[in-house]
Amino acid sequence: MSTMTLVREWRGPAIFSYGFRPFFLFASLQAALAVALWVPWFLGLVAVPSLLPPVAWHAHSLLFGYVPAVIAGFLLTAVPNWTGRLPVVGWPLAGLFLLWAAGRIAMLVSAHLGAWLTAVVDISFLCALTAVMAREIVSAGNWRNLKVLLVLSLLLVAQALFHWEVDRYGRPEVADRLAIAAIVTLISLIGGRIVPSFTTNWIKRLNPGRLPQPPGRFDAVAMAAGIVALAVWIVSARMAVPGWLCGGLLLLGGLLHLARQWRWAPHRTLREPLVTILHVGYFFVGAGFVLAGLAELTHGRIAASAGIHAWTAGAIGTMTLAVMTRASLGHTGRALTAGFMTVVIYAGVVAAAVLRIVSALVPELTLTLIPAAGVAWTVAFLGFALAYGPLLALPRARSGA
Repeated sequence: MSTMTLVREWRGPAIFSYGFRPFFLFASLQAALAVALWVPWFLGLVAVPSLLPPVAWHAHSLLFGYVPAVIAGFLLTAVPNWTGRLPVVGWPLAGLFLLWAAGRIAMLVSAHLGAWLTAVVDISFLCALTAVMAREIVSAGNWRNLKVLLVLSLLLVAQALFHWEVDRYGRPEVADRLAIAAIVTLISLIGGRIVPSFTTNWIKRLNPGRLPQPPGRFDAVAMAAGIVALAVWIVSARMAVPGWLCGGLLLLGGLLHLARQWRWAPHRTLREPLVTILHVGYFFVGAGFVLAGLAELTHGRIAASAGIHAWTAGAIGTMTLAVMTRASLGHTGRALTAGFMTVVIYAGVVAAAVLRIVSALVPELTLTLIPAAGVAWTVAFLGFALAYGPLLALPRARSGA
């Protein structure tokens, strides 16, 4: 039985006919609603029945709520292509989705559930997703993608560590850094495949000329430098690491990632936002390294949160929306081009990232720029849910595959 035969034979709700459908739609809703709730909570205007303080809850909602859902949607759609095995659809997919949704509810009302019950419910989704991905990759002997499974496992460890640190210290110290490092590494890994590939395909069809450099030693060096820098950055959360060492490694990693991206001819994609946004998202990876490195080298005169938000609001927010829009269009049989609403979505997430970075660099503007960034972020992700929700929730047109 082929993948598409299995998808077509599903007679339940169309949203559970493919992995990207429920997870992309509800990840975007969660991202929008979480920030729309967090900003007034952070400003002291509302109260939330959570055991976590607002900043910790905000970080958790992105790193362990939104991101795992997007990863699930991407991997449940891509892994069948990588392995040749049948996709997870129907009730098994619905079960995975319900585990994710239960975790989001538990984190919101954790004051009523208690710390450890909340942790068990919250962690169960990533445990299940990691187990499913391990089964698919190992059963197919798809050893090339074991590194994706390793990164997913690190994210699971970070999520468990988050709950332990909050219970012991009242706040996460290492967990957030480990999660950010795992996600940035995953973006670097997957981005290194899809960004030059999609750029090459577009240039060959519509903009003949210089093509992206194929993956090679330089990419491996940039990846290795980034991983080493992130590892030292994680360790520095608990141990005394010389600022010049941590900052120097981060700065080197950032420059190498920016040079890596320049080899992909980003300036040649400006006529198609669907391709350009991939480069914008990847740019924030390098920018995050540079800003985090400068924060270490200046001993905090440049706020560390500038680099963190370049990675989170910038790289994570932008790159995930870039992948979600492209995959949603492609897998529902639509043309791979960005319409007006898609451009609005991209503008919103990039504006949110820039405003959040500036608010870290110019603290006196924080109370003005954080709400503005929250509005831009909400517009982007609510815009995705409104524009792409019908494509994700309704059956695919019969003319498509």
